[in-house]
Amino acid sequence: MNHRRTRFIQEMGIGPVWKRRGPEADERSANHDSAAGTPAGDHKSRDRDIPSESFAVSIPATALTDLKDEAQVPHAATTLGAAPAADEVARMDWAELKHNVAACVKCRLCQTRTKTVFGVGDEKAGWLFVGEGPGRSEDAKGEPFVGPAGKLLDNMLLSLGLRRGENAYIANTVKCRPIGPDGRDRPPALDEAEACRPYLERQIDLIQPKIIIALGKTAAISLLGLDSDTPVTKLRGRVHQYRDLPLIVTYHPAYLLRKLSEKGKAWSDLCLAMRTYGDVSR
Repeated sequence: MNHRRTRFIQEMGIGPVWKRRGPEADERSANHDSAAGTPAGDHKSRDRDIPSESFAVSIPATALTDLKDEAQVPHAATTLGAAPAADEVARMDWAELKHNVAACVKCRLCQTRTKTVFGVGDEKAGWLFVGEGPGRSEDAKGEPFVGPAGKLLDNMLLSLGLRRGENAYIANTVKCRPIGPDGRDRPPALDEAEACRPYLERQIDLIQPKIIIALGKTAAISLLGLDSDTPVTKLRGRVHQYRDLPLIVTYHPAYLLRKLSEKGKAWSDLCLAMRTYGDVSR
């Protein structure tokens, strides 16, 4: 194993030494899942092919405790109104786009948000990472991926030789936090994702990335226009196309926190992404 690959694996937290999981490790993982509840991100994965012999992955003990949801404080009712038409959004520059997202009341998500979460990073990045939607921490700060899942995403970026703001941009399919009746994060509904689609499409047009990484099922099916029942396992391992741009599907970082044994598969996805990026950059 060469030095570069070793460094990548270390940054992802999946090496360099693999250790076979024993019964005690499996029990600790199950206890973490039970204590943490369902984290923000892709809540229900249809992937059921987790290997019977998986490997231990080191992760800070405090990471999962931060995933506990708090009850959402009700906001004053907001009257839903008209938003700019898609063709208007398609002509906006960065300043106009950010202003319109911040003031958007096109769908019901505006009624409970604290802040809109526009996106962050290099506005001429070669790499674009698209997640599902803001969670509690992102809603409070107005920046995507700032909780435990964000820390893991930062390690994924490092494994690719990237950092936030350095040839990488991070966005979501929706700009406001989707909240379920129980106050927990939930995936955005179809109409909510459609309401935000022109904003994301304009971001992509302005950035002009060389590759897109869809983080999780929700982002993948939204970008690729697939049926909502399509499992991530059917989308991983190959290069898709979004408007003539290569698109790679991998697991959402929040899912990887809950299913530590799947980090190896995510590493394979990143290796495919690196090869694909190298091909399109020649």
